[in-house]
Amino acid sequence: MSRALAPLELLYEPAGLPAFDLPVELGRLYPGSLGFPADSLFANFVSTVDGVVSLPGVPLANRIIADASEADRFVMGLLRACADVVLIGSGTLKGSPLSDWTPDAVFPAAAADFRELRLRLGLAETPAVAIVTAGEAFPLDHPVLARAPLVLTTTAGASRLAGAGGSAEVVAVSGGERVGLAEAVAALRARGLRRILSEGGPNLFGSLLAAGLLDELFLTLSPLVAGRPNELGRVLSLVEGVALLPGRRVAAELHGARRHGSHLFLRYAF
Repeated sequence: MSRALAPLELLYEPAGLPAFDLPVELGRLYPGSLGFPADSLFANFVSTVDGVVSLPGVPLANRIIADASEADRFVMGLLRACADVVLIGSGTLKGSPLSDWTPDAVFPAAAADFRELRLRLGLAETPAVAIVTAGEAFPLDHPVLARAPLVLTTTAGASRLAGAGGSAEVVAVSGGERVGLAEAVAALRARGLRRILSEGGPNLFGSLLAAGLLDELFLTLSPLVAGRPNELGRVLSLVEGVALLPGRRVAAELHGARRHGSHLFLRYAF
């Protein structure tokens, strides 16, 4: 039952934010406003206090970083329930061998309320899935391929992925060696997938940010400290693969702060 989860505590929110008509139980658990313009791209991450968002090669790393927070999983499900499509990269696909990126999967206690919200918003029963990949080392046996995801790739990547497993639709959005993210977003919007939730890793997030495509970030701040291992392995921070400071200032405006125990749930607009 979702009532086993205590509501998040609203600490700050500016007036005038878009607000969907949430089902009663979702509004109780997530007080304040939650809504998005018709065309929006928003990302969701959980981070340790010292800024670590990924432990490559560690099973269930996301849940470890979140300190097994059910509130974090609820917010993840709620954001999925608002989206036309969930956008991921091939690294996230490979690192999540059992995921299907549906709201119910991460917080099944609110499954009926998530479905009601999507009905109110005029959305399909579950969000679509889109995968950004150059086509190399693509896991053709991933179960999400049975959900007919869009695979957004390059011309060369489309050749590599000819006959990809399941019912995936492979779309070449750009030439060259890297997928053009502006073209990828345009391809989604051309298919009516206008509200895009990015659950990709820090490389995809950094590229979206650097390209000026990101509208909002939902950041769960876990009370854990990860540290930086030496010979034991790598950790990844929120943005990887893109240099910003000191040459480029990218700043966000705080659009919300909520608390659940020792976890903070922050919302930023770019």
